[in-house]
Amino acid sequence: MVIRSLELSGFRNFRLLDMNFDAKTNILYGDNAQGKTNILEAIYLCATTKSHRGTKDKDIVAFGEEEGHIRIFLEKKGDEIRIDMHLRKNGSKGIAIDGQKLKRASQLLGVMNVVFFSPEDLSIIKNGPAERRRFVDMELCQLDPVYLRDLNSYNKIVNQRNRLLKDIGFQPELAGTLDVWDMQLAGYAKRIIRRRAAFAEELGGIIRRVHESLSGGKEQLEVIYEPHVREDEVEGRMERNRERDIRLKQTTTGPHRDDFAFLANGIDIRRFGSQGQQRTAALSLKLSEIELVKRVTKDAPILLLDDVLSELDSSRQNYLLNSIGDIQTIVTCTGLDEFVNNRFEINRIFHVSQGQVSDYSDPGSARP
Repeated sequence: MVIRSLELSGFRNFRLLDMNFDAKTNILYGDNAQGKTNILEAIYLCATTKSHRGTKDKDIVAFGEEEGHIRIFLEKKGDEIRIDMHLRKNGSKGIAIDGQKLKRASQLLGVMNVVFFSPEDLSIIKNGPAERRRFVDMELCQLDPVYLRDLNSYNKIVNQRNRLLKDIGFQPELAGTLDVWDMQLAGYAKRIIRRRAAFAEELGGIIRRVHESLSGGKEQLEVIYEPHVREDEVEGRMERNRERDIRLKQTTTGPHRDDFAFLANGIDIRRFGSQGQQRTAALSLKLSEIELVKRVTKDAPILLLDDVLSELDSSRQNYLLNSIGDIQTIVTCTGLDEFVNNRFEINRIFHVSQGQVSDYSDPGSARP
């Protein structure tokens, strides 16, 4: 899987942009706040329908513009695919594949698989459960359309049930309608729990091998799924907690409260790991994500590295760069020193400055 070209108009600080990528390593370098990460954001949007920053569409459209556009030409298993995304200040986004408009944005998931790695991801181990659930959900939604539908349905029912719980405070007679919602919620909850458990087991087999190599054989890393409620206990727990839910006016049982533990040599590094251990585990997690996508899709994902090399020490930099192999990689950085020092092969270099991109890979071009 390879991105051949990217076109932007009215997107962030890019009025117009048209750039072609190499099938291997592409470097975007320049000072901070020039637009490097915006290019990665556009690619991530076309893979997941969402910004990695959590930004709303209206804030992504360039200042002074009413609309923004992204177009990507993707080569996938010998076929060329065109992805078009139309962003609006007012209104929902429009998405088309090869000129055919999609009825739902979720239909885009799985067309282009990306692995995004930013400095914020290095904190995924020490941050709260919501960050770890978000990582698992985003990965599963790209790989499993059934999981995506189940998760969307589950979240929708949780929100509707929470509104009902608030209404019961004013109209107690509505409590009798909870049975219908709880039956639907339990069905989706059990499917989500089952799929997350299988994912943790599959990921755990990969990350154990990756982390052992990354730590020089010093650590064994395990991923343990910690469901808030077991699959066979969902209905019973929901029934027991119903009065509590009515009192608190929110749903207190279900996979929206799950977590994932990371154990290094049996020690829970979420709580007791050093910063170095947590960062090494986060790097192992991202490298395992690449391997998992390859295994499931039978194709390599596109790797997006957003200024992450500056946050890693030299040994972790070396391991990451040597692990990339033949995957198309798009890297942002403020300088090229890390690549020169590691004698890493660079196939294409772009300089980004104030929303303008210069390709310094062309013959005869001189770098600034």
